[in-house]
Amino acid sequence: MSKAKKIIIVGAGPGGLCAGMLLSQRGFDVAIYDKHPEVGGRNRAIRLDGFTFDTGPTFLLMKGVLDEMFQLCGRRSQDYLEFIPLAPMYRLQFEDKHVDMYSEADNMRPELQRAFTEGAAGYDQFMLKERKRFNMLYPCLKRDYSDWSALLSLDLIKAAPWLAFPKSVFGSLAQYFTDEKLRLSFCFQSKYLGMSPWECPGLFTILPYLEHEYGIFHVKGGLNRIAQAMRDVIIENGGNIHLATPVSGLIIENGAVQGVELENGEKRHADAVVINADFAHAMSNLVAPGQLRKYSPERLSKLNYSCSTFMLYLALDKIYDLPHHTIVFASNYRGNIGDIFTKRTLSRDFSFYVQNAAASDDSLAPAGCSALYVLAPMPNNDSGLDWEAQRQGVREQVLDALGQRLGLNDVRPHILREKIITPADWENQEYVYKGATFSLAHQYSQLLHRRPHNRFEELDNCYLVGGGTHPGSGLPTIYESARISSNLIARRHGGAPAEIADSSWLKRA
Repeated sequence: MSKAKKIIIVGAGPGGLCAGMLLSQRGFDVAIYDKHPEVGGRNRAIRLDGFTFDTGPTFLLMKGVLDEMFQLCGRRSQDYLEFIPLAPMYRLQFEDKHVDMYSEADNMRPELQRAFTEGAAGYDQFMLKERKRFNMLYPCLKRDYSDWSALLSLDLIKAAPWLAFPKSVFGSLAQYFTDEKLRLSFCFQSKYLGMSPWECPGLFTILPYLEHEYGIFHVKGGLNRIAQAMRDVIIENGGNIHLATPVSGLIIENGAVQGVELENGEKRHADAVVINADFAHAMSNLVAPGQLRKYSPERLSKLNYSCSTFMLYLALDKIYDLPHHTIVFASNYRGNIGDIFTKRTLSRDFSFYVQNAAASDDSLAPAGCSALYVLAPMPNNDSGLDWEAQRQGVREQVLDALGQRLGLNDVRPHILREKIITPADWENQEYVYKGATFSLAHQYSQLLHRRPHNRFEELDNCYLVGGGTHPGSGLPTIYESARISSNLIARRHGGAPAEIADSSWLKRA
């Protein structure tokens, strides 16, 4: 480019930062605007008097994708981040047993033999077939679907039999496992998409496969460090990041986005704008009424959204003997799922997740202390629940559950500081539409071409990254959305060609 094209990115979350890194590397003049005083969005740090928590994501899956993003910028991720592989990856706690889950088959098989009557009989078949499914689907997840013609691509045609339509994840796992709790051990990952395993499309059996094939990593200092590393690369490349600078709207002329207006009234023009803000919130609040038809506020309200979460971050003056990650299943898991997604009400018996990062990382809390992160899936704000009224009651319920299910009966007197995020807080403070933490649901009718396009179909010069666009929620897929949108911008505006990333981390069938 004889003169660098100006790219504005709205939001310094994982997708916005990854896009900023890729675009600045290719010679674009990148400026990122975010309302928070720190980068990361829902991947930023929460700091409480010497304790550090990740706001949202707490483990890294498909580390090879992150490595590729740094390779595309001529860097090595390990020069910026310290990765800690977890073994076991996590503990699954049922009412009558626990199961430690490993990415090493030699450890996983005996653990399944110990915990389940049918043992590890279906495990090898699961790994073999799901490896084939992933290898067929992964090229499709990396492709842009801004045009109908992409649905006729050879990759997608070849992958069609592997989409498992119309099966759910739970139903698809029946070919490998009989015991319900064993199936749940390989399908609770539907919650990563904010969905029920009885509703989540069967193709997402690749999620547990990916964990068991490639493992799970912690990042020293928390996953928020990934956002800080991407920030550093952007600055090294000459990009600009404007924090505590909210965007109030898009500048639109003749159906094309020309830039953004800041909350202070200033206008910033650009050749293209990348939206990393929550998709439905952005289209409801950053676009003037009457500009959109397919994604008008009325139509957005009728789409299907993920569940929400109740978050409790505990700074404790005690170290607890817990694994790095623990997933606790409700005694009546199906009933809890029904309360969240169908009845949209609170459960007396609920599932929850606990991160005890001090088990692997002593940098997150003072000596002799621990930073406990607790997440309980909840209905999104279509429920109509009054979270101001429910806030303290659910907090007490969560603390009781830590004692009843994990033996942390003395946790209350050891709390030094705490922070709560309710579904209402996700919507009102973090600008997450309906408090749906995992954005649009990942049902078949909201995937690929049916999901908001990376090159946004209703506004020219506008591109999307994040969980609300293709390929969907989760850090690796969000990074892929940044790669797709960055490539689209580069093809349109003639940016420098990207380096070829090394995909040797992929294991082929």
